[in-house]
Amino acid sequence: MTDDSRQARWEKHTEALLAVASLLYLTSYAVLVLASGLPGMGRDVCLTVLFAAWAVFAVDYAARWRLSGQGLRFVRTHWLDTLVLVLPLLRPLRVVHIYETVQRRHGRPRLALHARVVTYSGLSALLLGFAASLAVYQHEHAAKGATIRTFGDAVWWASATLATVGYGDETPVTPVGRLVAVGLMLCGLALLGAVTGSFSSWLLQVFAREDDERPPGR
Repeated sequence: MTDDSRQARWEKHTEALLAVASLLYLTSYAVLVLASGLPGMGRDVCLTVLFAAWAVFAVDYAARWRLSGQGLRFVRTHWLDTLVLVLPLLRPLRVVHIYETVQRRHGRPRLALHARVVTYSGLSALLLGFAASLAVYQHEHAAKGATIRTFGDAVWWASATLATVGYGDETPVTPVGRLVAVGLMLCGLALLGAVTGSFSSWLLQVFAREDDERPPGR
């Protein structure tokens, strides 16, 4: 059995577990950030879930590294997986990929390419925006001179940043908040470019189809 097939089998058997761990991680982090009056036991439970989910991510990364047989080249060729391991808040984005995999495996009808780009970009934007809102609110709301005081402020800021509008009425002032902002800007540009490119391609196909169907001489 080749390394590729062993790695594919591993990914097939662990994708559901990783999806659940991703959602549990995001949920626990949201509870820790938003529930300021959380009792000690509840906080301990959330922290336990956070560390347990991250341990699942680490074991999965190590196993795929081992099964790939690529050595250190695995880290270079799978830089996004490495980044997600360091920044596990990005892990819920895997749910989007898993949905596509499950649909393909069960032979269910798949959306057209343009519709899939728009749908998955929208889901990714929602997950990224929510995760960024949590991270920025956690580090900003109590900072000196902060303009992001409530979670609603954080959501508004994340929405404006993802849409590349950037009103500037609310801006992060802490180093972590600004680092999150840079990452969100880059993701917003990438998602916007993907949607715009897909929409433009769809329009070109529609116009080309209309030209082909038009009677000669008209």
